[in-house]
Amino acid sequence: MPRSARSPLEGRVVAVTGAGRGIGRAVADTLAGAGALVALGDLDEASTRTAAEEICRTEDGHAAGFALDVTDTASFAAFLDRAEERFGPVDVLVNNAGIMWVGPFADEGEQTAVRQFDVNVHGVLRGMKLAAPRMRARGSGHIVNIASAASKVTPMGEATYAATKHAVHGYSSAVRAELRGSGVQVSLVMPGVVDTELAVGTSAGPTRRLTPQDVARTVLSVVLRPRPEVFVPRHIGLVPWVSALLPAKARAGWLRLVVPDQLAALTDPSVRAAYERDSGGTATQTGGAAPQTTERTER
Repeated sequence: MPRSARSPLEGRVVAVTGAGRGIGRAVADTLAGAGALVALGDLDEASTRTAAEEICRTEDGHAAGFALDVTDTASFAAFLDRAEERFGPVDVLVNNAGIMWVGPFADEGEQTAVRQFDVNVHGVLRGMKLAAPRMRARGSGHIVNIASAASKVTPMGEATYAATKHAVHGYSSAVRAELRGSGVQVSLVMPGVVDTELAVGTSAGPTRRLTPQDVARTVLSVVLRPRPEVFVPRHIGLVPWVSALLPAKARAGWLRLVVPDQLAALTDPSVRAAYERDSGGTATQTGGAAPQTTERTER
């Protein structure tokens, strides 16, 4: 639909990783609808091109899709270069690509764990190291990292995934401090369980399962009004706060009530077979959803 001349992000250039589907796609749709010029990156280049065409048609927006492997520095640099050649300097980078394996920690293969760190942690570090200097030189910019509620809590069955999201939290916090006064903002968005392929077979616990659009609306809000950390939904942020106030025994009981046990939830591991095969192989990464997928943006 046509945008108002006063669209809040009119003319701002946004690059989104893992944008072929799921959360990344929803973020691209939402920001384009607010007037942004959006570069979609994904290992599955065809999905980004299709998404960009749909955005241009249905949102009356400006978008372009490009190939992106967040585990490869040259690929990430080329993605940012192509985005800037097409639209101009990138104002906002949304690091969204991510993957997740679910199961007992002792059953997880070494390469499966390494793959999650490659995508979820090093993919974010790579994006920040490439984008921040460009933004700093201009005196402005915003990096939004899509992490997870698992950045602050530790669901059983998601040991490595939680470790990667804790790492993203720590790295984002440290870099934010380093960039203070530079004009470059760093925000962390931490969703609960999101209804994407990455979360198939898992439980949302006592909270409702989020939609990719829920997360996308929060990202838009954070881009318009930068904040260091935002939980989706906001009340999830009470979990680590309350936990810190409780003695050990009470804390354990509290966490059993409010943090989903994915080992108990995953009664049929075969339901995740296709996703985990694709996300652990060469074709993996994207926005929360499927082959090539990675998004994980929680769950």
